[in-house]
Amino acid sequence: MSNLVSVPKNGSLANTNSNENFPTLSNLLDDIFNRELPSVFTSNFNTGITLPKVNIKENADAFIVEMAVPGLKKSDFQIDLDNQMLSISTKTEEEKEQKEENYTRREFGYSSFKRSFTLPEGVDVEKINAKYNDGILDVFLPKKEEAKQKPPKTIKIS
Repeated sequence: MSNLVSVPKNGSLANTNSNENFPTLSNLLDDIFNRELPSVFTSNFNTGITLPKVNIKENADAFIVEMAVPGLKKSDFQIDLDNQMLSISTKTEEEKEQKEENYTRREFGYSSFKRSFTLPEGVDVEKINAKYNDGILDVFLPKKEEAKQKPPKTIKIS
C-alpha cells in the first residue's frame, strides 16, 4: 500500500488511493474556502456609504484629489492633516420616526468612511483647501515653488 500523496497545481492535497466518486473532507473544505464570497460578505457593512472612489490629478501647480461622495453636506466632512498624512472622513446619523394610528415605526442608521493619503514632500501644507460641489469633494494640494514644474529651457553653448 502506497502512502504517496500527489499535490495538484491548485495546492490541495489528494489521496491517490481515494475513491473519486466520493468527495473527501479535504476536497469539501477546498471547495468552501476557494470559492468567491458573495458580494454581501465582501462589501462594507455600513448603512449606505461604501468607500468612495477617488481620482488624483497632477498639474504644474498642484495635486487635486477628487472624491465622489453624493448626497452629503459640506458640514459632514472632516479633513485632517497629521504630518504628511491627509485623512478625509465623514460620519452621518439618520433617524426617522413614523407614527400612525395603530403603530409607530422608527428607523435609524449610521454610516462613515475614512480615506487617507500620504502627501508628497513638495506639497505646501499651509495652502491646502477644499470645496464640495454637486457631490464631488475637491481637495487642492498646491505645490511649493521649488517643487513646481519649470518650463523647458534651451541652454546656449558658449
